[in-house]
Parts: sequence; structure tokens; C-alpha cells
Amino acid sequence: MRVGIAGAGNVGTFIASELAGHGHEVLLIEQDPDVAARTPLPEGVEMFVADACEVSSLKEAGLGRCDVVVAATGDDEDNLVVSLLAKQEFAVPRVIARVNHPDNQWLFNESWGVDVSVSTPHLITSLVDEAVSVGRLVRLLHLEKGQVRLVEVTLTDDAPVAGQTLRDLDVPRDATFVAVVRDEHVIMARGDTRLLPGDEVLALVTAESEDAIRAMLTGSPAS
Repeated sequence: MRVGIAGAGNVGTFIASELAGHGHEVLLIEQDPDVAARTPLPEGVEMFVADACEVSSLKEAGLGRCDVVVAATGDDEDNLVVSLLAKQEFAVPRVIARVNHPDNQWLFNESWGVDVSVSTPHLITSLVDEAVSVGRLVRLLHLEKGQVRLVEVTLTDDAPVAGQTLRDLDVPRDATFVAVVRDEHVIMARGDTRLLPGDEVLALVTAESEDAIRAMLTGSPAS
């Protein structure tokens, strides 16, 4: 897979190194020649010095051959422009964008060519919620432009599903249980998996099925 990454800062170079280590072909685009010159490149990473917000530069870099583009600069405006160009001008199948300022999260959507946005503050908040919340549904990850969500519930002693197996539950068609974490062990979700108090239950849901899963696991239908 060929991946284009805009921004050779700490985030961009780390992503590039990790992906190259996994065997992917990586194109790293950086507009500052000094930054590009002092950035060590692992095998499999190509550096291209250019402004990733310019169509002509992206054409010269060969962005159209990328399967995935990651807008990873430290500027949200640049990341939005890169995402829009990648999707509209080069028809890149998957565009992932870094959100630097949480107040800008609402902009990172399909209108700007963003398939997946990653906001570090929101991710940290979700992880804190996941660690301390019992009996409440926590959204861990948004997929498919936010239409699909990975959610987690730690079951209380009086959870409605406690003692039941997954096949006993009336699960909506557009939701599925993924795994159960019990005593630091991951149990893959199967029909005969029995839910117990204290279990961390992971599920993939849509916006339409989230409330049904919340009610099923916590007894509280409202978000």
C-alpha cells in the first residue's frame, strides 16, 4: 500500500516510520527544506519537499498513486486543504486528518474530504472515560465518517444483561459485539459468551443502534 503523509513533524515522521516498518511504501511531503534535510528517513520512506496545499506540487509528488493520505501537519487549515485536494483532485480512497484544536473538530467531515479525523484531546478524554466509567456507554472511536462507532460499557452488578449469553440478546441488525475484556483477558464475542458484572464489553454500533445497545447494557436509553 502507498501512503502519502503531509507534514514531517514529530507526528508525521513517526507515522511514516511505523508504516514503513510494516512494509508500506510511504511518501512524506514537507514544505520546509530545513526540516526535510534533518529528518532521518527509514527504508521505504520517500521525502518530497513541496507545499502540500498546492495541486501542482501534489501532482509532481505523485499523490494520485496513493491509497491513503494522512494530513498530519500542525495546522488545521492546512490539514483541511490537503484532505480536500486529496479527495477531490486525486480521488484518494481514504483520507485521514489530524485535528490540532478540538474546536475545529466539526469541520473535519466528508465535505472537506475527510474519511477519518483524529483529535488527540478527544481521544484522551475517551480513554479516561473508559478507565473510570462503570455502567455508562463510552465512545472510543469513530469510523466511516462518524456513522460507525466503537463503544465500550463496563457492566455493573445490576446490568440488565448480567448472566445472559450474547445469543440471548436482541441485538439490532446494524450493531455487533466485538469482544469482552475480563480480568485483563480478551474474549472474542461469540454466541455462547456469557456476560458478567465487571466485564468491559466492546461493540460496533451505528448512530441509529447506539441507544438500543446503551439500553441493553446499562438500562439507560438516553445519552
